[in-house]
Amino acid sequence: MAVSSGTMKVREASKAANTKRLARRIARQDAEIAELKAQLTAALQRIDKLEQENARLRTENVRLRDENAQLKQQLAAARKDSSTSSKPPSSDIVKPKKPRGKGGKKRKRGGQPGHPRHERPEFPPDLVDEFFSYTLDSCPDCGGDLLFSRKADRRVVQQAELAARPLWITEHRMLAYWCPHCRKVHYAPMPEAVAKTGLFGPRLTTLVAFMKGVCHASFSTIRKFLRDVVGIRVSRGYLAKVIAKVSEWLTPAYEELLARLPGEAFLNVDETGHKENGKKFWTWCFRAELYTLFRIQPSRGSEVLVDTLGEEFNGVLGCDYFGAYRKYMREFGVLVQFCLAHLIRDVKFLTTLPDKKQKAYGERIRQALRELFALIHRRDKLSEAGFVRKLEAARAKVVRAGTTRVPQGKHAQNLAKRFQKHGQAYFQFITTPGIEPTNNLAEQAIRFVVIDRRITQGTRSETGRRWCERIWTTIATCAQQGRSVFEFLLESVESHLRGAPPPLLMPSGP
Repeated sequence: MAVSSGTMKVREASKAANTKRLARRIARQDAEIAELKAQLTAALQRIDKLEQENARLRTENVRLRDENAQLKQQLAAARKDSSTSSKPPSSDIVKPKKPRGKGGKKRKRGGQPGHPRHERPEFPPDLVDEFFSYTLDSCPDCGGDLLFSRKADRRVVQQAELAARPLWITEHRMLAYWCPHCRKVHYAPMPEAVAKTGLFGPRLTTLVAFMKGVCHASFSTIRKFLRDVVGIRVSRGYLAKVIAKVSEWLTPAYEELLARLPGEAFLNVDETGHKENGKKFWTWCFRAELYTLFRIQPSRGSEVLVDTLGEEFNGVLGCDYFGAYRKYMREFGVLVQFCLAHLIRDVKFLTTLPDKKQKAYGERIRQALRELFALIHRRDKLSEAGFVRKLEAARAKVVRAGTTRVPQGKHAQNLAKRFQKHGQAYFQFITTPGIEPTNNLAEQAIRFVVIDRRITQGTRSETGRRWCERIWTTIATCAQQGRSVFEFLLESVESHLRGAPPPLLMPSGP
């Protein structure tokens, strides 16, 4: 059947319209695709920027975390006090509160329940200069007659008083004689002791030395005391000469102790700073069983130990972990007992670190050390053999805790290396009876020097240094032996004035 031309035209027109619509749709889709491509490109660019920003932030986060960890380490180090390091208690900025008594109640002032009463003993009769007795004529209540009681003890009150004029002044006159042959005036000689003494007699000289050394008094303070209390005026220069003389007279006792040091079986040693006109010196403390000796040297190095104890010291040296002692130990084969108290403080510092692994490592060692000291405190309850056996087991546990499962932190690694290299030196007291596990003896002895340094601000010359060495040695040694410092100083002064052999701080001799 033939199609009319009209129909053909309609179809062609419809086909052309469809083609145009399709072309427009394709054009729109192409535009949408182009727009989507543009959006995709922009999105990819944003993603790339975000990835770069994310990478930068990750790097920054890692840096900040490292910096935070480092700051925490520095903060922990800055928070070190006397309980977590070798710093003295006086350096603690904030003191911890004292623990309350049992039941959480604050302890009352004064003597506590059960504390024995202490009373000052009476002066013996030979020291009493004057006696007064008081009587009653009648009963103070009823006025009746009284009978002397032989059962009840009398009440005694003794009173000490400073004499109004404590000075005893003597005048030594050297009479003049004329010799007609020599045509000269001659004077009678005075006793040698009087010539050596000068203005101050032996006791007043000793008092000045006692106030300067034991009481930490300055020359100005001593001068005021002598002027206002004793009643004599002198210059500070004269007081300095008095101290120099006493220092010289103490030299034999000091040198005798210095010569004994290399032969001691046990010595505890410590050192602290010393000031002199802006220069740095060091006060070394050597504490033996019966005496303590101080030396002020310009060095804190091992050469002081070599000069004082020699290269063949055969005793055991109790000390802290300072490098000079390790060098002396290494170069000359000296046996050393490192202070366990210092080790405990270093371990306790580990437990304050933010790093959990280092903290756990420190807690393990701390617990092992607790068990070790608990055993030491129970020594009296164990047999000698049992104590040594358990002590060796406790030592092995401490070393094992310090050398196994060591974390990567700097402080933990340093402590582990210390155990590996010098672990045995912390436990010499186990195999060497008589030596202490800590260096508390030397630290207690040197405490007096630290107090003196704070009060007097050091010395100004070699003469002052030598005086400090001698008087500190005298004070510490007399305290160890239960002797009177004043009496020893007086004996030293009087023996020099008489020309007699000087007293020694070790009466038994070498």
